[in-house]
Amino acid sequence: MNSLTTAKGGIQTGAYPSGAPQGYQDPYSGYGRAPAATGDRPMTVDDIVAKTGMTLGVIVVFALLNFGIYMFVNPGLALILTVVGAIGGLITVLVATFGKKYGSAAVTLIYAAFEGLFVGGISLLFTGITFEGVNADAGVMIGQAVLGTLGVFLGMLFVYKTGAVKVTPKFNRILTGAIVGVLVLVVGNLLLAMFTGMNPLRDGGMLAIVFSLVCIGLAAMSFLSDFDAADKMIRAGAPSKMAWGVALGLAVTLVWLYTEILRLLSYFRSN
Repeated sequence: MNSLTTAKGGIQTGAYPSGAPQGYQDPYSGYGRAPAATGDRPMTVDDIVAKTGMTLGVIVVFALLNFGIYMFVNPGLALILTVVGAIGGLITVLVATFGKKYGSAAVTLIYAAFEGLFVGGISLLFTGITFEGVNADAGVMIGQAVLGTLGVFLGMLFVYKTGAVKVTPKFNRILTGAIVGVLVLVVGNLLLAMFTGMNPLRDGGMLAIVFSLVCIGLAAMSFLSDFDAADKMIRAGAPSKMAWGVALGLAVTLVWLYTEILRLLSYFRSN
């Protein structure tokens, strides 16, 4: 979000009404309140709520579609679509990031479709439906994961609004470094599993449980960064189409959080 601004000469009304700290350069200073500066009206909270709602709606629809394909069509096809969803979602995020398509409705909704396929399939895998048949625990686990995800989201929104945790450039740097560290560990664990069969970070043991808790914590902290970036963009008068980019960022974090919570619940169920 911090690298979006390309417009020049906007009127900055940003997050520091009493004056910016010395040496601070607001990354949203290119956005002005006047629609003429961007060719679009300024973004509002309603825009973010509406676009995020549509994005999550698409994710839910495609998740149910993949679940239905498994139940009534072909389980093998559902697993293939899960892999396609994972790869397609990753590629779409990379396109949005490096292709400067952050505010594109099409990119965000395509991502939502891919992630829906992934979420539907991964829910089947983590709850044991694919390999063990449908069981009563599966629906309970999925419901718990959904409620847990919503609970963390609302909790972090409350934390952000009350200012209990301040989102600063240092906070974002530390969070980014931690997420990159987790990514390196995941890739290393994947390579270890491929070549040795050992899977310490995802085998359901104590280390795997601790690692999932760390991932859940980082996903929760990511919400604070998402909220802060959206808040600053609104204050800076970013064009309304950028709400699609905010929705994309929130959807990525929500999907990550949901999968980690569901994975953690699957560990306890297996144990």
